[in-house]
Amino acid sequence: MIDKFLFFQEYRKKLDQNLTQEEVNAIDDFIDMVDAEIDYFSIPEWAYVFATVFHETAQTFLPVIEAFWKSEEWRKRNFRYWPFYGRGFVQLTWERNYKLYTKLLKIDLINKPELACEPDHAFKILIDGCKFGRFTGVGLGKYLRNGKPDYKNMRRVINGTDKAELIEGYAYEFKRILNISNI
Repeated sequence: MIDKFLFFQEYRKKLDQNLTQEEVNAIDDFIDMVDAEIDYFSIPEWAYVFATVFHETAQTFLPVIEAFWKSEEWRKRNFRYWPFYGRGFVQLTWERNYKLYTKLLKIDLINKPELACEPDHAFKILIDGCKFGRFTGVGLGKYLRNGKPDYKNMRRVINGTDKAELIEGYAYEFKRILNISNI
C-alpha cells in the first residue's frame, strides 16, 4: 500500500507544489486504484505508469480527451482517427483499440467512446495495455532487466519515443517517491 501522506509530501517537493484540490482528489483516487492492483506491477513498473499518466493527463491525473483545449469540431477536422481520438489516462486511439477494449472490458466503447474517460475504465485500459503490450505490441516487462528499468525505452509501450527523455525523468522521480511511500 502507498502511504498517501508520504506520497504527497514527496510529490510536492519536485513535481507540483501548487496542486489544486481537484488534482489532489484525482491522485488520491488513482493511488486507491493502484493499491487495489499493487501486485500487478513492480515498483519500477508502477513508477513508469505514474509517469505516463502524469504526462498524458497534463499532470492532472484526470482522464482527458486528446487536445482537450480544442473543440469537437476541430478534432473532427484534424484527427484522421476521429471519433476514436485519444481518451483516458493513456490516450486510447484508433477504432481497432476501441474495439479491443470493448471486448476486453465488456463495455460499448464503439458507440460510446467517451466511456474510455471513466476513471475505472481508463485505469483498466492503462494497466492492461502496459502489461500486455496492446498499444504498440510491447509491454513494460520487456524493458525491465533484473529489476532495473529502462525508462527511456519504456515509452515504446505507449507511443514510440515521443517525449521519451522527459517521461524517463518523471519515472525516476516517481520511482523515488514510490520507494519512500510504499509500505
